[in-house]
Amino acid sequence: MSNTRKKQWRWPISPETVRSVLSSHSVLGLAFAAIIYLVCLTGTIAVFAPDLQRIEVPGTPVVTHLPDAAAARALTEAARHAPADSSMYLTMPSPAKEGATLVAFKPGFERNWAVAGDGRLSPLDAVWTEFLIYLHICLHLPRSWGGFIVGLTGVALLSSLVSGILAHPRVVRDAFHLRLGGSRRLQEADLHNRLGVWALPFHFTLALTGALLGLSTLIVAGLSLLLYRGDMNKVYALFLDPPPAVDARTVPMPDLAALITQARARMGNAAIDSVMVERPGRADMQISVHGRRPSDLVVQDEVRFDARGVPIHEEHPEDMVVGTRVLSGIGQLHFGWFGGPVLRVAYGLLGLALCVVTSSGVTIWLARRRDRGRPAPQWERIWSAVCWGQPTVLALTAILAFVRPEAPLTLAWLILTTAAIALCAVMNRCSGEYLAGLWRRGLLIALAVTAALYLGRAWL
Repeated sequence: MSNTRKKQWRWPISPETVRSVLSSHSVLGLAFAAIIYLVCLTGTIAVFAPDLQRIEVPGTPVVTHLPDAAAARALTEAARHAPADSSMYLTMPSPAKEGATLVAFKPGFERNWAVAGDGRLSPLDAVWTEFLIYLHICLHLPRSWGGFIVGLTGVALLSSLVSGILAHPRVVRDAFHLRLGGSRRLQEADLHNRLGVWALPFHFTLALTGALLGLSTLIVAGLSLLLYRGDMNKVYALFLDPPPAVDARTVPMPDLAALITQARARMGNAAIDSVMVERPGRADMQISVHGRRPSDLVVQDEVRFDARGVPIHEEHPEDMVVGTRVLSGIGQLHFGWFGGPVLRVAYGLLGLALCVVTSSGVTIWLARRRDRGRPAPQWERIWSAVCWGQPTVLALTAILAFVRPEAPLTLAWLILTTAAIALCAVMNRCSGEYLAGLWRRGLLIALAVTAALYLGRAWL
C-alpha cells in the first residue's frame, strides 16, 4: 500500500514575500486612504446623478420619447441662449436614462436644460449635483491637475486591490467566514476581506477605468513623446476627426428635424442616442447624430452633417476598431449610467462596499496599533472626521444648496472639512470611537433634514 500523500495546494508566494506585500499594502492604503475614500464616496453618490437632478429641480419634465421635431425645436431654442462658438449636446431619452437633457458649453460657459415632450426647455440648475460630480472627477482643482490626482488615486486603489489579494493566502478559502461580536480588529478584518473578495471584479473595473480616465492627459502626452515628438494633436487625431477650417460667417440653421430623421434611416436598427451641434449658426457648424444599437454598450453609429445639411461623415459598428470601442466604453463602465435604475442601485451598493473596504482598512491598522500597546488616539479621532465626517459634510452642503443656491459650495465644503478634522484632532478627552458615534448621529440628522427639505419642496 502506497504511503504517498496527495500534495496539498499551496499559495505560490513564500511567507516572506507575503509579509512584504502585506506591508506595502498597508503603507499604500494608508498613504492614499483619505482621498481614496473621498473619491469612492462621491462616486457612489454620483451614480445617482440623474435622479438627484430631478430631486434638486422639482417639476423637471421626464419624457420617454422625444419626436424629431421636438428635438430640433429644443436645439434651435438653446442656440439663442448660447454663444455662437459653443457646442450643444442633446441627450435623448432611453431605457437606461429617463428624460431628455440639453447642455450648451464652451470654456467658461455652461447651461443645462431639461427638454419637455414638445421641445420646450426648462432650466436644470442642479448646483449640488454638479458640485458633487466635479468633486469626484477633479476635486474642484484645475481640471488637468485634479484629474491627474484622481487618476493616481485610481492607480493606488488598483495596486491596493492586487497587493491585498496576494498578501492574504486564505482570502478565498475564508470567503464566507465572518467573526462578528468579538475583537473589533478581527471583525473589521473579516468585513474588509470579505467585501474586498466578493466584489473584486467590480472594484478592479472601477479602479482601472478611473485611473484611465484621470490619467488620460498624461497617457496622451506619453504617447506623443514616444511616437510624435511631443505633438499631442497627432495622438488625438487617432481617435478624433480634425475640426473644420474656421469660418465664423453667420448662416441659418438647417432643418434639424429632417437631418435627425435622415440619420436614423442611415443607422438601421440603432436608436438615436444624442445630437450634437457645434458652433451653431456659423458657416463651420457641424451637426452629429449618434445612435446606439440594442446590444451595444456604447454609441457606435454616427452621421455628421455640415452647415448646409450635407452628410460629410458616416460611421457604423463595422467601421470601428476595437481600441476605439474600448475607449468609448470606459466612462460608461465607470459611472454605470448605461443601465436603468436597477443597475444604478447595484452600482451604488457595490460602491458603498468599496467605501467600507477603504474605511475598514484604516480602522484595522489603528486597532492593531492599539492591541500592540502603541495606540494612535489622535489619528483615530482624525479618521472619524474623515470616515463619518465627510458624508455629514456633504449632507450639510446639500442643505446649504437648498437654502442658498448661489452659495459657494466648494468653499463651504473645504471650510467644513478642515474644521471637522482640526476640531477632532484637538479633542484629546474624546476617543475616536466616541467621536465616530457622534458623527453617525449627526449624519442621520443631516440626512433627515436634507430629505425633508428636498422631498418637501417636490411634494409642495
